[in-house]
Order: sequence, then structure tokens, then C-alpha cells
Amino acid sequence: MNHLKEKYNKEIVPSLMKKYGYKSIMEAPKLEKIVVNMGVGDATTNSKLLEAAMNDMAIITGQKPVATKAKKAIAGFKVREGQAIGCKVTLRGENMYNFLDKLISITLPRVRDFRGISSKAFDGRGNYTLGLTEQLIFSEIEYDNVVKVRGMDIVFVTTAKTNEEAYDLLKGFGMPFKK
Repeated sequence: MNHLKEKYNKEIVPSLMKKYGYKSIMEAPKLEKIVVNMGVGDATTNSKLLEAAMNDMAIITGQKPVATKAKKAIAGFKVREGQAIGCKVTLRGENMYNFLDKLISITLPRVRDFRGISSKAFDGRGNYTLGLTEQLIFSEIEYDNVVKVRGMDIVFVTTAKTNEEAYDLLKGFGMPFKK
């Protein structure tokens, strides 16, 4: 069992129950899933770029990504409806905790001039989105094999009803928020 899941059950749940006055353990918010999304706009002209991005994402998350397709045509961007323009991975269970652990303890500290992540990126319903500017901060990615430096969004979906609950939950996991 992952040490973060253990920490959740032994430390985070009791502290959340005490702070918010929950009657049952099931009321305490939990991390439902982590969605890692990478937009590959250049895939409209070169399909090999999408393959490279999907490869990088598979290495980072340890799970096979799914290609995301355009919902509607946008002539200005030369995008047709149904065209593959990105990829995403939804992590749940053991994979989710392993990825979160790796992100908090190894990846984020490697970011240059890192002072913590913003606490303003909550959506009002207890979900948090973290944007990264490059995939090179992940230790599994080899610099020489990178076709193009790409950013990605990491969305933490929780069962929390408010931003404050979600903040306390992620803080409990050790998310390095700015002071």
C-alpha cells in the first residue's frame, strides 16, 4: 500500500473530520482522480508530434494515454472536427497515489526557482489545476529524446465541496503551496 494512501487514512481524514466537524469518515473529502492533459496543437500539420507527446506522457504516468479530438472545426487554427489535437491520462487508485508521490517529492522540487504552487487555481468545486511549462522536469524524460518541449495540465479531482476543504486535503498530502 502506498504511504500517501496510508497517510490519508491515518492523518488527513482525522484532521479534516476534526476541522470541519464531519460525523462519518465517508464525509471527509478524498482524491478521486488525477487527469494529466497535454495539448499538441502542431499535430494538425505533423502527426509524429502527437506520437512523441503520447510517448512522453506514457513514460511520465506509467499508463497509456488517450488521444483527445477536436470537438468542432476552427478554420483560423486549421483544425477540423474529430482531428487528434492532444492526449490525456486519467489516473486512479494505486497509479494515482504513485504519481502524486512522485510529483510532490521528486518532480516539483526540480523546478528552477521553485517557491511553491499557487493556491488560487481551485475551480470553486474542490478541484485543483496545476499547469507545467515543460515535461523535462520529470526525471524519467531523457533530454536527448525530446522532440519538442511541451507543457501540460494536471487536474486533481477531489470529492471536496469547497475550495477550502480541497486545499486542506492537498496540503495534507504535502502539496507545496505558496505561503
